[in-house]
Amino acid sequence: MDMLNFHNIGGAFRFVVELDGLIAAGFSEVTGMKSEVEVKPLWEGGVNTHPHYMVQHTKFPNIVLKRGMSNSNELWEWYYAVSQGKIKRMNGSIILNNAEGNEMCRWNFFRAFPVKWNGPDLNASNGNVAIESLELVHEGLKTIFKN
Repeated sequence: MDMLNFHNIGGAFRFVVELDGLIAAGFSEVTGMKSEVEVKPLWEGGVNTHPHYMVQHTKFPNIVLKRGMSNSNELWEWYYAVSQGKIKRMNGSIILNNAEGNEMCRWNFFRAFPVKWNGPDLNASNGNVAIESLELVHEGLKTIFKN
């Protein structure tokens, strides 16, 4: 796939999505990059002032990529394969670029696959983008800051 030059497109696409090392698309908004550790309080007999907390598990909500542009159909093909029951999990990154197009930070996600595709409303009088939103389930996040 050819690499899009998102810097030439304009400042709106500050987030680039990379899948298995290849740039797939640029997006102007990303939500759902969260992690939450669920705990269970455990009261100890004779200790009435506070519970001890035991870790249950960690939850990761879906990542939602919004208002995207790509010169490849790779994301659509990936989603379409999943919709047909052919789940292919991929590792990827959401890369935050500065105004000059240089990487500032990235969030790696693991064993993801798309579960929702929302294309743009087509209207000849306005300039909608190619991908309105794409939602990914995944098994974890890791943040990497550039120095």
